[in-house]
Amino acid sequence: MASFWAERKESQNGIVYNGQEKVQLKSMDANRYATKKTIAQGMLDIALLTANASQLKYILQVGEKHEFYTLMLVLISISIILQVSAAMLAVILTLVNFHKGELHQRVANILNHFSLGFVVVALFCDIIKMNFGLDPAVPTIHN
Repeated sequence: MASFWAERKESQNGIVYNGQEKVQLKSMDANRYATKKTIAQGMLDIALLTANASQLKYILQVGEKHEFYTLMLVLISISIILQVSAAMLAVILTLVNFHKGELHQRVANILNHFSLGFVVVALFCDIIKMNFGLDPAVPTIHN
């Protein structure tokens, strides 16, 4: 084990010499990570919006035969409205230059808090909605 560390020599530019071979070390690029994270989050948001649209279509097709029709319609609608609002706030936040001054920072902070609040309420609606079920395989009992 000591010979392994004795053979490794690292230079200032991140190149490691291990015996005869030269290996380039990769450093983590924070911008690339943030970009990938933002894209992944956007894809998840689109998937959730698509799922809500599909559930809305189903509940409108079933109509008032569904035992929780009004509740489901309201929850799905609120969730979609809040998701679209949070997406619009995210676009607006990209336009705010918070490096300009304290006022811009406060505006960006307030918009960010509203966006987070919209997402939390939409998540709450989705959790409640999932507990009442939209599974078409489960028959509804009519007296």
